[in-house]
Formats: sequence, C-alpha cells, structure tokens
Amino acid sequence: MQGLLTGALTFAIALLFSLPSQTLVRELDLAIALPTLVVIILIGVIFDIIGVAVAAADEAPFHSMATKRVSGSRQAVFLIRNADRVASFCNDVVGDVAGTLSGALGAAIVFRIVSGTPLNKALLDMVMVAMVAALSVGGKAAGKGLAIRRANSIILKVGRIIQWSERVLGVRLFRDRGNKKK
Repeated sequence: MQGLLTGALTFAIALLFSLPSQTLVRELDLAIALPTLVVIILIGVIFDIIGVAVAAADEAPFHSMATKRVSGSRQAVFLIRNADRVASFCNDVVGDVAGTLSGALGAAIVFRIVSGTPLNKALLDMVMVAMVAALSVGGKAAGKGLAIRRANSIILKVGRIIQWSERVLGVRLFRDRGNKKK
C-alpha cells in the first residue's frame, strides 16, 4: 500500500512540475532554460541531503531544544521520528522526479539548440546526458558526507523552514503520532 501511495504522489508531483518546466524550456531563451535545469538538479541534490540527514540525525538533542522552545525543534523531532517516510519522500519521490525532469529538460534543451543548426544531435545528446548525470550524481555524492557529518544541523534548519511555513500558512503541516525512530 505504501508503494502505491508513493507512486501516486510521485506521479502527481511529476505532472505538476513537468508541464511548467517543459513550457519554460520551449518558450524561454537558453540563458534561462539552462539555469532552470541546474535549479532542478540542485533541488534533487538538496532533497537527497535532507533524506540522508534525517536518517542519520539523533533525536535526543531535539527534545532538549524543544523544552527550551528552540525554533524548529518540534518539527525536527517529527521528521526524525518519521525518518523512513521522510527519507523515502526526499530521496525517492523528489529525487527521482528531479532526475526525470532534468533528463527531459536536457533533451528539450538539446532539441532547441540543434533545431535549425548543423550541430550533431547525437553528440550533443551524449554531452547533455553526461552533464546532467555528473551534476546530479556528483552533487549527491558530495552532499551525502555533509548530510552525515551535519545531520542534526541540517534537520534543525529544515524544521525551522517547516515551522516558518506553518506560521505563514496558519496550518500545522505535520501531526506527530508518537512514532519512534528505530
């Protein structure tokens, strides 16, 4: 059941972001399309860092922070207690969607570059695939060490972002059901 739900969520997110990003690449200048591609790759890397950090974080310090009302600590406890679902969402859902979108955007950029030019499409496709893969895999590899070394700090920052979002939206985004990290 969890896999079906994750698949449906991934489908919805990919659909939500695919059309606008594809439209951007078709309609905008390459000077904007290429940075858009880099931003999507960065989103995948950042969420991968969060997914690894939540799995490596230690819950105990956040309880102490929560009693002192440190901003974002209550949300950090929730994230750590739900590390399996948070990591799955960050690494699998967002990470895979970002990877798929960056590949599709890379292909659209190549198509845009070669249309009306004598450039070799096959060669440009290979270079684009290699560039997207290098940025994605290299960024995630560099981020994993950081995520493990600075897990608590990263999760506290994410907790603060969630707390700020809850305050701005006026809605509690997550409800703690007492799940314990194993």
